[in-house]
Amino acid sequence: MAGSGYILIGFFVISLLTGAVVGLVHHKPLARILTILYVATHIAFSGYAWLHLGETVLDYFTFDPLGVLLLSILSILTITTVYHGFIYVKDAGNRVYSIYHAALIALVAAMSGAYLANGMTTVWIFVEATTLAVAALIYHDRTPMALEATWKYVFVCSVGIALAYLGILFLGFTVHDARLLHLSFDSISEIARMANPLYLKISFVFVLVGYSTKMGLFPMHTVTVDAHTVSPPPISAFISTTLMNVGFLAIFRIYALFSATTILPFMNHVLILSGVLSLLVSAGYMLKAKHNKRMLAYSSLENMGIVAIALGVGGIGYYAAILHIVLHSFTKAGLFYQMGQSYKVMGTYKLDESGNYMALYPAGATALLLGFLCITAIPPSGMFISELYLMKAMVGSHDYLLLGVTALLLCFVLYALLTRVLHIVYSQPREKPLHEQYKVNPWQSASQYVLFGLVIFICFVQPEPLRQLIASIIQSLPK
Repeated sequence: MAGSGYILIGFFVISLLTGAVVGLVHHKPLARILTILYVATHIAFSGYAWLHLGETVLDYFTFDPLGVLLLSILSILTITTVYHGFIYVKDAGNRVYSIYHAALIALVAAMSGAYLANGMTTVWIFVEATTLAVAALIYHDRTPMALEATWKYVFVCSVGIALAYLGILFLGFTVHDARLLHLSFDSISEIARMANPLYLKISFVFVLVGYSTKMGLFPMHTVTVDAHTVSPPPISAFISTTLMNVGFLAIFRIYALFSATTILPFMNHVLILSGVLSLLVSAGYMLKAKHNKRMLAYSSLENMGIVAIALGVGGIGYYAAILHIVLHSFTKAGLFYQMGQSYKVMGTYKLDESGNYMALYPAGATALLLGFLCITAIPPSGMFISELYLMKAMVGSHDYLLLGVTALLLCFVLYALLTRVLHIVYSQPREKPLHEQYKVNPWQSASQYVLFGLVIFICFVQPEPLRQLIASIIQSLPK
């Protein structure tokens, strides 16, 4: 245990020192070298977490299965995000270059802490830290739209996180045993068993609404959509995957703790309602989307809605929710990387100015088509398996109306994505782009092929370590 404590402290100290040096010393080669070394450190830390599953460290952190799984996803996507970030900011000034990478290191460290935290107070601290770190990255391009999106993101996320924490504090105030007021997940479990069900319901709604700002789930989804639109593509990839996973983790932990109480049906209904409304909103906006990155942002809302519905349905839906989170992370990150390359080639994010991508950049266009197949759960996408499990769970619970509504909304989403992606790849632009176009090295698309390849591989083979890890995550939930 002591050794794990030193490793954890060492990781955060390295994160702090690396970020400080990169941010204060405005020197591109140094920033690049230190960032690469930090990526290697994070990979090693994730490997250590795998070897110490179940250990509690320093009382405030636990290498629990869900945290370790999401930490591993973060390590993989940190590699690709740093790589594409180097390309995106290579022409920036020394100061902007350093600030970008310092904020990125801070964001990775904060998300890592949030994944492993074993108490609501600790989660709150690290989630708030992610808000500050990602704000600097959203504002990277220093445009008026970026400034507006940054302030909106900071304000709404801070209010949302405060609401989530107030929900737990409200629950804690109903208990007079001081030993339970430190708000660890174990103490919250004890509180839940003795609390008034009405207070539990209020607390869960506060948590769901509050952390929806991070998960990108209805009703607090708008802030993440705006952030996607103006952020650098590598950061959009992070916001729509690893950062959304932070919100999911916070909601899932409270759901799991409250699932042994009498409010389980209430929580399921709330999650299903939020999920269906997320699908409805995403389908509606995607049908009229005219901005390529905004289209992907609404796709993230749709997929988080699927995850919420899967949790609410229960049964094999629990497995589907976790698997979908994993696969969505790889797929959506690859799509955002590709959208950044399409901007370089076509000179625009506007749909009407986009087109003829296959002729301009065949490697990128092929990757975009492959990503479309993955994100829409068309075989051989692994997301077909997670959505199939969800449909099976609905049939098993006799939720035929929900099954019909979900399938119908997914058809609208599929149509919206299909028409837009095919227009980008094959059609001529409706309007002439006003920006300069230039060629991209096809090797820059290699990371997307690797990520999409992982998603396709999981359609055919779900590695036993992954299956066992997901099984251990959901084992305490009602069968």
